[in-house]
Amino acid sequence: MRVLVTGASGLLGATTARALAARGDDVTVMQRRPSGLADAGLREVLADLGDPASAGLVRGAARGQDAVLHLAAKVDVVGPAIDFERANVGGTRAVVDACRAEGVGRLVQVSSPSVAHAGDALVGVGAGPADPASARGHYARTKAVSELLALDADSATTGLAVLAVRPHLVWGPGDTQLVARLVERARAGRLPVLGAGTALIDTTYVDDAADALVAAVDACGVSARGEALVVSGGEPRTVAEILTRVCRAAGLPAPRLRLPVPVARAAGAVVDGVWAATRRTDTPPLTRFLVEQLTTAHWFDQRRTRELLAWTPAVGLDEGFRRLAASYGTT
Repeated sequence: MRVLVTGASGLLGATTARALAARGDDVTVMQRRPSGLADAGLREVLADLGDPASAGLVRGAARGQDAVLHLAAKVDVVGPAIDFERANVGGTRAVVDACRAEGVGRLVQVSSPSVAHAGDALVGVGAGPADPASARGHYARTKAVSELLALDADSATTGLAVLAVRPHLVWGPGDTQLVARLVERARAGRLPVLGAGTALIDTTYVDDAADALVAAVDACGVSARGEALVVSGGEPRTVAEILTRVCRAAGLPAPRLRLPVPVARAAGAVVDGVWAATRRTDTPPLTRFLVEQLTTAHWFDQRRTRELLAWTPAVGLDEGFRRLAASYGTT
């Protein structure tokens, strides 16, 4: 197929673009800055999806494509709401408009389980409906709006099939969003375990997440459309175990710092207020959203996802941590 991948400068986008190209697809990537994939022979278009002035570039990149895989997004825990609106909602609207205008047949919208997380535990559940009103924080809220916007474009009349996929906590070598931040804090002695660290969470190794997105491109409009599917490794572990294994892969001791949950919640609220009042954009040490994520169980029923996508994880948790350790030279 001819596939356009947005957001290919990120770990998951780049890994998925390479996987599509490796199986013989004609892949174009589009993002704001060079991804390095042009060196691998992929066509690259530089564009800011959230900028209305880029609409012509987006339509040009979508022209002639069989499918669009939309990963580009602003992913952060801080920042003005307008920045998230611009990148996530505006960017998705630009992609949807381009798909409709250019007659693209398939759109896979890469979303997040946070769009259906209102702060309560998610235990063995499927992909609940995206709910912007209950989503926590600017990122989750705008991703919820974006998912609904994309799914609303699914139409047999126009010929555009849309499928939303929500990869959960993607990690692996080269990850700057999760692994690198955990390792940086652990090296500085500032990585706490909140409470007992016993909340069960599921994660997804990056190669497994990329394989699921490739499967979603194939399944979109064939075995699945018009709905959201959560993708995860299907191996829930406690927060304490995940943090310990990340640290050990990087050659560091397990976290020793413990922080009671009520103290962490209060600290997160204070930090949120300070960062908002001072308009800081650097990564805060703790936020209310992070406290919720690290103290609340969230793992998912994968049966529908695996049936519709005809996909199962090939790497898994243990092999993933072995590969992560190898990337740090600790094996």
